[in-house]
Amino acid sequence: METTYARVEPTHPTHAQHLVDFLSGDTWPFHVADVVCRAQARQWVEDGRYGGPDNRAFWITRAGERAGLVRLTDLRDDTPLFDLRIRSQHRGRGLGGQALAWLTRNVFTEFPGVRRIEGNTAMRRALRRSGYVKEAHYRDAWPAADGRARDAVGYAVLRRHWLSGTTTVPDWDDEPGAAGPGRERRTPAGG
Repeated sequence: METTYARVEPTHPTHAQHLVDFLSGDTWPFHVADVVCRAQARQWVEDGRYGGPDNRAFWITRAGERAGLVRLTDLRDDTPLFDLRIRSQHRGRGLGGQALAWLTRNVFTEFPGVRRIEGNTAMRRALRRSGYVKEAHYRDAWPAADGRARDAVGYAVLRRHWLSGTTTVPDWDDEPGAAGPGRERRTPAGG
């Protein structure tokens, strides 16, 4: 099944309406707002989240259907971010991994000043397969719809690793005397 990517032009009225329909027409369990109302989606489009000099968005189309959306942000920086949304009926079928490979190639090819691409997503296996490496684990940092805080993880791929097809992992044990995995360290009460 062929997958294609097409740039979204959010200033075009039809494209803007398609964005609003897409964002408000499904649930997004791995995003801060897992349900997006039409008014919120419209506001995001009007605020320039999907177009402009620093942001771009692309439809992921499979078999003629808009199956997902890639959003790139901070494109004038040397470390842009991505947001990836796959419609629920297309999740778990490899589309996220394909989209990661495409967006990585697109950014590193089109933006020669980019050193690394970062993302914070639940698609850990797809990220690793695409050469991304876990660089951060933020405890109780991601607000969930039920009011609880969840851990958030950050992944990135470096241009040099993408070019060479290799990866290196951070040195997680680089602090002398720090508690290792599964070991707690006593700290003074109250800070």
